Order: sequence, then structure tokens, then C-alpha cells
Amino acid sequence: MNDDTTGLSRRKLLAGLGAVGVASAGAGLGTTAYFNDTETFANNSFTAGTLDLKLDYKSTYLGGPGRLSDIQEMGYPDAESLGDGRYLLGEAPTDEQIEEWETLVQSDVFDFCSPEADEFLVNGDGIPIFTLEDVKPGDSGEVTISVHICDNPAYLWMAGEITSNEERGQTEPEIVDEGTDTDGIGELADEIQVCVWYDEDCDNVFEPTGTGERNELEVALVSDVSGSMGGTPLSSLKTAATGFVDNLSSPDEAAAISFSSSATTDQELTNDYQLVKDAINAYSSGGGTSIAAGIDEAADELVNGTNATPGASKVMILLSDGNSSATAATTAADAAKNDDGIRIFTIALGSANTSLLQSLASSPDDAFVAPDPADLDTVYAEIAEIVLEGEQKIIEGSMTDVFAALSEGVPLDGNRIEEGTQAYPGATTQCIGFEWELPFVEAGNEVQTDSISFDIGLYAEQERHNDDPAVTFNGTEANSTSAGN
Repeated sequence: MNDDTTGLSRRKLLAGLGAVGVASAGAGLGTTAYFNDTETFANNSFTAGTLDLKLDYKSTYLGGPGRLSDIQEMGYPDAESLGDGRYLLGEAPTDEQIEEWETLVQSDVFDFCSPEADEFLVNGDGIPIFTLEDVKPGDSGEVTISVHICDNPAYLWMAGEITSNEERGQTEPEIVDEGTDTDGIGELADEIQVCVWYDEDCDNVFEPTGTGERNELEVALVSDVSGSMGGTPLSSLKTAATGFVDNLSSPDEAAAISFSSSATTDQELTNDYQLVKDAINAYSSGGGTSIAAGIDEAADELVNGTNATPGASKVMILLSDGNSSATAATTAADAAKNDDGIRIFTIALGSANTSLLQSLASSPDDAFVAPDPADLDTVYAEIAEIVLEGEQKIIEGSMTDVFAALSEGVPLDGNRIEEGTQAYPGATTQCIGFEWELPFVEAGNEVQTDSISFDIGLYAEQERHNDDPAVTFNGTEANSTSAGN
């Protein structure tokens, strides 16, 4: 990844303004005291902003059981068997860094874009994600790339190209129509099928149906309104949570639950969404933080509320910026998850006890972190994608067709809820899943010994002063992080 700034250095623009005096009214007046005054604008400077991409990733290969030693010899000495013929090829941070990485992520001051994170992330390394030999029909692989956009809001594209597509040695018979295929161009890229999607929960799995068979959804928005939420955090919460409600449609229902030292059902389950938004917009801050009280109140409403529906998909979205009794919160969350079948998403805002909130979520993939209140819009939008619509495909087809599109740059949408292509906020993260499969084909000999190489890259361009992002993509040479394969 090339760290691309605008190229300006910090420079002083104005040293100050000179003194201004009032002149003597005339000659011969003797000694006169002059009025004087000095107003100075000192130490002025402009510093160019930055736009930076950083990545972490996890790649796997479904290549059949008993092949660990073969895969390690391909250049993956640290490969691990995940069972059922699937192998972990590589990841950033590495296995040895995981514990230290988790400690860093859970700290109050963690920032993906900080220099401290660089040693764990892929930052312009250009490493290969896949370097596989002896790929057979039925094999598949997947990589989830976690893209961190640092500093400034930006439009984002995914790009790539096939750099070689070779026949190599032809193991006969390779018959095409009535003659032998001798053009030197391999068929492997035509046969491999690729799917690229927004992996909202970063779990390496394409989940198109959200909560499952898409039963009626009942969601409790559980919001911390303690004293520390005053000002910008509470204002940002209101905007993000009401934005989530705007994406609901009948028969889905929502409830508004707030908690500080105790908890209150501010609006019971309803599909009159304006009532829910009015309740959220009426929040004021004050008091302590009892996460357990918020969970218990929300679980009771989802299970026993007047409008609660048996068989509906029950979801709780819990946000907090503070700390609480871990024992009480864990007991409440376990009861909601295990006894009541409620799926709990957690959002750790700012200086929240991130470790505690992660442990309360239904899975690690359901735990979100918002370092800054400005990140809440993105987090609530990501959760909406998961529970309302499932994960969206970006592009799919043969590897030939997918990379033909990627060579032109495929725009990524920073907010799939809104129409059009939206920019990503600064200091935000998006996971992109990329899965390939070589299916069983009748003419299996066509791909024998064929080989392909390809690059994948991400390209970012600033949002501001960019009125038509659809026409600004200019390749992956600038502001990109790519991995040759």
C-alpha cells in the first residue's frame, strides 16, 4: 500500500501583522504619547491531509483431507488444518501476533490507523494470498480482506488483473471441437468461478439471507444513556439508531430500550417506526452504567412484550461507551442468548470495556467497535445489512469475466442502505470476501497443467471535491494495496 498524501509539507504562512500607531496631530506640540496596539495572527500553518489504506486478511483453501504437508511445501510452512479438508493458508496478524493484537484492539486508545497497528497489518507488502499447485476440480478457496480507510473519507474501488494465463504442458488429450487446443492460452481462468461480496461480519462466509429464512424480525435497540454519553456521543447515537429504524418495513417490529443506572422500555415493540424514532430522539444523558439492566429489560420486551411474536427472529443491538459489572452482564446475556434465543449484537463506543462487550455478543462476528461517535452510522448500517438483507454480492462469474470487470475498477459502496455509491467515512473498516472454486466439468482435461497468476488491489480516492467518483478510477498504482497471486 502506498501512503499517498497531497505532497504538501507544514509551512508557516503568516508571521504576524505590524504595529499600527496614531501619528502626532501636528508639529510643535512637544512630547506626545502615541496610542498603539498590536494584533497578531501567529504560527499559522497548513498541513495536507492523508489518505491511507491498510489491510488485514485471512485466507483458506479447501483442497481435500490429508494434504497439510503438501500445502506446507507449496510455501505455506505455517499452514494449519481446519478440519474437513480446509486449511488456513495465511493471515494478518500472524498466529504469533494474535494475543498481542487482541490486547491492542481491546485497548481504549486503539486505532487501526495508528503507527502501533502497522506491524500487524499488510501495509504495502504486496504479498501473495494464494500460491497453490495441484489444484483439482472440486477445490475452492477464500480470502476475507479487511480494508481500513485512514484519516479522510474516501471512495473505494476493488481492482485486479490476470497477469498470466498459460497452458504450460498439455497432458493429452485436450480436444476442443475438432482439433487440438494449441493456442497457448489456458482454460483455467474460464472454468474457475469467483464470488466477491461485502463480508459484513468478517467471517469468511457469504451469508445472503441474514437471520436465516427471514422470519419476522423483532429488534430491541438497547442504548446506553449514562452521563458519559452526553453531547456528541448521544447525538451520534440518535442519528445512527434512527437510521437503522428507517430501514425496517412491516411486519418487522422495533423497540427502544435505554439504560443508565437502571433500564426503561421507552417504546414497546411496534411497526409504527416513527414512535420508535421519537423515543430515541427524546433521550437525555445521566446516571451510571448497568449493562445487565439494559439486557434484562430488552429480553423481557422481546419475549414477553405485548406485541412480541413467538417464532420471530429476536435481535438485540446493545451499545455502551462504559464499563459495568461483568458478572451481572454475562449472566443476563447468557440467559438472553441461551434461554430466549436472542441474537445479541454489541457496539463498544469510545472508551467502552471492549473485551466485556465482545464476550456478551452472540459470536465474535457480532461484536463491533466504534472508536469514535462518527463511526456509529457505519456500524449500524453494517448490522442492518446482516439482520435485514444478508450480505450483498459485489460481482460474480468466471475468473475471466470477474477480472475483466476488476481491470476497470469495481466501485465499493460505503453505505449499502442508501441509493447510489457512497463514500466510506474516514477511520472505518470494510471486509470484502473473495471466493473461488474450480467446479467439476465434463472436459476436465482442458485445465490440466494450466496456470494463472493474478493481482488484487484496492484503490481509494478522497471524497471531498470529487463530484463524480464513477469516472475518477485510474488504476491501482496510487493509493493501493495489492497482492500478487
